[in-house]
Amino acid sequence: MVSEIAHAKLNLSLAVTGRREDGFHELVSLVHAIALADELDFEPGGPFRLICDDKTLPTDETNLVLRAALAYQKQVPFCPTGTFYLRKCIPSGAGLGGGSSDAAAALRLLNRSIPQPLSEDNLRSMAATIGSDCPFFISERAAIMRGRGERLNEIPKVSAQTLQRRRVLVVKPAFAISTPEAYGLLAQSGRYAVSADVEQSLQSWLQKPNRDPSFLGNTLEAAVFRKYIALPTALDKVSHRLGVTFRMTGSGSACFAFYPEGETSSEVESLFKELWGPRVWFCDTQLFG
Repeated sequence: MVSEIAHAKLNLSLAVTGRREDGFHELVSLVHAIALADELDFEPGGPFRLICDDKTLPTDETNLVLRAALAYQKQVPFCPTGTFYLRKCIPSGAGLGGGSSDAAAALRLLNRSIPQPLSEDNLRSMAATIGSDCPFFISERAAIMRGRGERLNEIPKVSAQTLQRRRVLVVKPAFAISTPEAYGLLAQSGRYAVSADVEQSLQSWLQKPNRDPSFLGNTLEAAVFRKYIALPTALDKVSHRLGVTFRMTGSGSACFAFYPEGETSSEVESLFKELWGPRVWFCDTQLFG
C-alpha cells in the first residue's frame, strides 16, 4: 500500500475578470496550500474502487478520485488498478479544494506505481481535465493561477518566504456553497474585476510582499455575501469585537484570517459558534510549504 497527503488550499486573493465563451471564468488568484490535509492510500489489486470514511460523499465515478484514476488509466493503460482509501479532514463545499486535492493525490499515487513516471507537466495537463484548480495540487507550490485555473506561475522565492508557515485561522459555517452556484451569482451581478488593475495590484505585492495579500480581495465575496448574509454579518462582528479580519477563500463558504503567533484562537472560535451555532467547523493551521 502507498500513501499520499492531499493538502487543502487557500485563495489568498481571487479576482474573476470575466466569463469565457466555453462557460468557464477567467481568474487571477494567489493560491497557497495549508497544513490541513486529507490522506489517500492506494492498494493495488482488483478494479478501481474507493472507500471513504465520510459516508456523505459519493464513492462512485462521480468522485474526483476515481475520475482521476480513470483519466490516468486512459493515458497509461498498463498502470495498476486497485482500491483507494480516503480519510477526509477537509470539509466539502468550503472553497478549500478538497476534492481536487484528492484527485491530484490519486494521480501522484498511480504515477509512483509505474516504472517510468509521467512528468509533472504531463500530470498537470491531465489534472486540468478533471477540475479547474486540480493542476495546482500536483505540486502544491504557492503560485499565481490564471485562465480557468490551469495556468500556473510559481511566485518568486522572496515572496514565498514571507508567507511560509504563516499561521491562519479557517472557519466554515454549517452550510456549504457549491462552486457553480458562487460563479452563477457573480455572473448574474456582472461585477467582474478589471484584469489590468488586478495584475498591477498583484505585481506590486509580489515586488514588496510586506503586507498580507488577502487585502487584494475576492471578487466572488460580494455576490455570495448578498445571498448568504450570515457570512458578512458574522465576519463584521468578529472584526469589530476582536480585530480579526476574515476573507472568503475560493467560492466559500470557508473564510480565513492571518493570525499572530502565540495568541490563543479559542475566543475567535467561541465567537463564531455564538454567531453561527455549534456546528461551526474551525481550524487553527498554517500555510504549508
